[in-house]
Amino acid sequence: MLTRDDLVEVLAAITVTAPVRSDEVTRSTNATAVALAEAGEPEWTLVAAAHQTEGKGRLGRSWSDVPDGSLLFSFVLRPELAPARTGLLSLLAGAEMANAIRATTGRRVTCTWPNDLILHDGKVGGVLLEASVVASAVRYVVVGIGVNLEPPHDVPGAGGIGSAVGQRELLRAFFMRFAAAYTAAEVAFPQRVRSAWLSMSSTVGQVVRAKTLDGREVTGRAVGIDDFGSLLLSTDRGEARVTYGEVEHLGSG
Repeated sequence: MLTRDDLVEVLAAITVTAPVRSDEVTRSTNATAVALAEAGEPEWTLVAAAHQTEGKGRLGRSWSDVPDGSLLFSFVLRPELAPARTGLLSLLAGAEMANAIRATTGRRVTCTWPNDLILHDGKVGGVLLEASVVASAVRYVVVGIGVNLEPPHDVPGAGGIGSAVGQRELLRAFFMRFAAAYTAAEVAFPQRVRSAWLSMSSTVGQVVRAKTLDGREVTGRAVGIDDFGSLLLSTDRGEARVTYGEVEHLGSG
């Protein structure tokens, strides 16, 4: 289990001092981080837990974990970023966590759009953003990440990266990479995210079927992402953009 001292040391590695909280059991690290953000706590406020009883995934799904067998954490950002571009933070977090896992374990984890971490066709992790926007300005973004060291046995298709790497080592490796790339106020930030994510992507080059929230289905070859983090597809009818919803990989044919 990550201790409060562990979290303080991780933030010190990126020369940051911010509030931290470590729980043995919590409902959701994202819920805790959102409450802290609403209370006015600063950027980089960091929350971790050994087990979540109500872990959250995208589109209202739940996230299961093996107690103390996962890296579970959330942190607060207060980026100078247009609301429509907050999705870039999810892509950057996924790419840098995949990089951190490769650096600490040697395992070739890849990213699928928009937020999953994959190892040998098994889902080993994911990213969940929760943002607050007022008057077209971002108040805060909470970035939540879960990585399975051990796969939960009740989740079909789940995988794990193994327990050889320590949670603090992996968390530190992630923050070192993420903080170096987190330049949201810069004009070049979207390009920086594109470069980071494309280098780790297992979606680009694949034929995918995307189902958006309004019920439309689009099938095409994934060719990249745009400045807002949308997935770009080449289809029989030209280019299509998928901004939110489900994406199913159909293969590389």
